[in-house]
Amino acid sequence: MRIRRCAVLLLEPREEVGFDLEHLLAGGNGLRRECRWLALAPHLGAEVEVDAAERELLGAVSPSEWIDARELATDAAAVLKRLLKEGLLIGSGKRHAAHRERDERLRATYWHPLAATLHAFTRWRGADAVANMRDSGTETAQQMREVLGAPPVEAADRGGNAHSLPLPRSTPTAFDELLARRATCRNFNAARALPHALFAQLLDRVFAAKAQVRVSDDTVFLKKTSPSGGGLHPVEAYLIVQHVEGVAPGLYHYRAAEHALDPMPSPDGPLREFVMQAVAQQHWFADAHVLVLLSPRFDRTNWKYRHHAKAYRAVALEAGHLSQTLYLSATEAGLGAFITGAINEVEVEQAFGLDPICQGALAICGFGWRGEVMETTELDPAGEIWVSEAEAAGQLPD
Repeated sequence: MRIRRCAVLLLEPREEVGFDLEHLLAGGNGLRRECRWLALAPHLGAEVEVDAAERELLGAVSPSEWIDARELATDAAAVLKRLLKEGLLIGSGKRHAAHRERDERLRATYWHPLAATLHAFTRWRGADAVANMRDSGTETAQQMREVLGAPPVEAADRGGNAHSLPLPRSTPTAFDELLARRATCRNFNAARALPHALFAQLLDRVFAAKAQVRVSDDTVFLKKTSPSGGGLHPVEAYLIVQHVEGVAPGLYHYRAAEHALDPMPSPDGPLREFVMQAVAQQHWFADAHVLVLLSPRFDRTNWKYRHHAKAYRAVALEAGHLSQTLYLSATEAGLGAFITGAINEVEVEQAFGLDPICQGALAICGFGWRGEVMETTELDPAGEIWVSEAEAAGQLPD
């Protein structure tokens, strides 16, 4: 059998600290420190603890050249067997086909090693972001200040430069007013359905292809309303529709070139429960009329930027551009919008049938009618969105 090391592998010496009563009674500080070596291989997506012998063998086997396993020392048989089983070494035999196929898929996607590791090992499964904030005592801004101390200053000051040049404020226009009303929505009115035409308008403005540049039969570039690294537009929109007139609640893939929806199999159980799981229990987003998974096709970006240190940044920037375009489009239409990176990627990928090596989950944004009551606090210090009951009733001057 031939073997080689997996394409991307990082070894982390991780220190774990625990309480040790004997150490304390002996006059120490009561803390026991232990170092574990963890192998991080993106094609596996799970940490694998390795010992010294396994680390040495991993370092001795090439990731690019196949060798005959019989070339290894005879006393390495047990180590070899475990590393093949875990998928850190790749074998040519049938029993190793699953790990070999995923490793080859990673190679064919031309990931930068650090980007591949970052993406694979920052994905969540079953996380509860709300419980995490509650348990850490950081649910409110005041609690964050008490627990975490003072944050870095809100706006950088380089020491009061005497040669600072004041700039004139611009005269507000309708666009300035639109920007002022842009605020993350955390209160949605699930009882009020979103009109079909308005739903289609938002998708058209934010995610649709407006033009094409056809280089050849198999090479096409799209023009959209947001910029994209290399003009590649790898970010796909996968929708969770909840409250839209004329569209059945469920999962959809948005086809940007045709401005059309492809229905997908629904997740098990109530749709709102899936939404809660998707957004890591952030209940303030759970009643959004439409949620959109921003799902990059890494294979498209990496086709041009092969093993490039900046490719992953380009994809993340595109998601930010799409988010801002959505915010402004929704605000102009009288709707609320949001984006969150606190999502359970693993569950979302499974529901939409995505392979994170080639196409993953990066963030979830959404839009819909804002609720009439602010039950969950929103950042609106200038009062552009929410006004007091007295102001709403006309009892106070503007």
